[in-house]
Amino acid sequence: MMIVFDRLWSTMRERGISQYKLIKDYHVSTGQLDRLRKNGSVSTYTLNQLCEILDCKLEDIAEFRRQ
Repeated sequence: MMIVFDRLWSTMRERGISQYKLIKDYHVSTGQLDRLRKNGSVSTYTLNQLCEILDCKLEDIAEFRRQ
């Protein structure tokens, strides 16, 4: 079982927010984005920030999958 962030990228596309914009305008670190790309461990603070930036719910950016 794991949490994956595949939905994050489609939500970003829908909202017109690029990774570059997250880094430059919202000061999201490249390390955080790398962890998200690799479905790694990120803090609830980061998830909360992304939900605020994208004006979305947690389920719009993350999904719990059973393997």
